[in-house]
Amino acid sequence: MKSVIELGFWQMFAAYLFVVILMIIVKIKGIPREKEVLLSSIRMTLQLIIAGFILVYLFENPSPFYTLAILIIMEVFAVYNVIKRTKKKLSKKMKRAISISIITGTVSSILLFLFMIVRVKPWFNPQYFIPISGMLIGNSMTGITLGVTKLVDDMESKRDFVEAALMLGATPKMSVKEIVDGAFDSAIIPTINSMVGMGIVFLPGMMTGQILSGVSPITAIEYQIAIMLGILISVTLTTILFVNLGYNTYFNEECQINI
Repeated sequence: MKSVIELGFWQMFAAYLFVVILMIIVKIKGIPREKEVLLSSIRMTLQLIIAGFILVYLFENPSPFYTLAILIIMEVFAVYNVIKRTKKKLSKKMKRAISISIITGTVSSILLFLFMIVRVKPWFNPQYFIPISGMLIGNSMTGITLGVTKLVDDMESKRDFVEAALMLGATPKMSVKEIVDGAFDSAIIPTINSMVGMGIVFLPGMMTGQILSGVSPITAIEYQIAIMLGILISVTLTTILFVNLGYNTYFNEECQINI
């Protein structure tokens, strides 16, 4: 087995030349995104460095309390990020629906993946628990953000359609079925598209990282298949919970729309 090629300071410095090149290109093209490119690169670097030191400590000092604390932090950040990235003003009920959906969907998927697929022992082993949780929560966060945006936009733009359906005797669920289906599609399609192109168009990051670290490609493939199916389950479950809880926030007890 070949040893891992370590990246030294100058090699890492060379990687940032890509950022400089990108900033030059957007500057020449007159695209006002230099600040965003620079800040995102700096933020990414600092976050990963901090995360690296934290993971080293957690791996050397495994504890269920530390592991659960990290899980809570990831869940809180995911909920906050979804709410923040939604440009529309959200009601308290909608925020509650987002929180319940993300936490319930991701925690259920994490436990299912760790206990039934990986069967890691002890269950709080940070080497498995934290990376797997991060991938499931991160992808679910992205999916539900798309679903929230689509649901909120369509409920506002198609209010007349919904009200007309209600006047004709449709139930709230029936009147928003097209909107709910559209929100679900928006959330789940990116995950499905990535699965379709995986292995032919590109090699996913997790698999690439394992191969570069010296793991057998077959083992890396097995883990990648398992994690992608886990992501699919997590995104699907989270989104289904949200669209069913989310659309109800637009109706009162008399089944009247209250946008």
